[in-house]
Amino acid sequence: MIKDLLLVGLGGGLGSMLRLLTSRISTRFISSQWALIGTFIANIIGCFLIGLLAGWLLTSLGKSQSLSLLLITGFCGGYTTFSAFAFENLQLWQSGNILLSILYILSSIAFALLAVWIGFKLV
Repeated sequence: MIKDLLLVGLGGGLGSMLRLLTSRISTRFISSQWALIGTFIANIIGCFLIGLLAGWLLTSLGKSQSLSLLLITGFCGGYTTFSAFAFENLQLWQSGNILLSILYILSSIAFALLAVWIGFKLV
């Protein structure tokens, strides 16, 4: 358990640092007027990476749990949780749970927006 936590922590720390760099570079070189560009780019890159890493781990390494924790849960999770969200929905879709996937997508967005709004209102 300690090893798993360390792997996720290491990957998450590196992913979070890269997320900050992505945001800063994006706003500096693409648009400082549109701060959302960094989040958008990180989300898309994170989704690409989680797909690439999951495919590589499943085909090449026989689903290595240590690398999965370090790279997928840790790094991609630290870089963006949107990648994990997209991957989970792809898995639901591929397993035939299309209605559950749609419900998960819609409820996640609705409750996330509601939670942010409530958080702002409480301050």
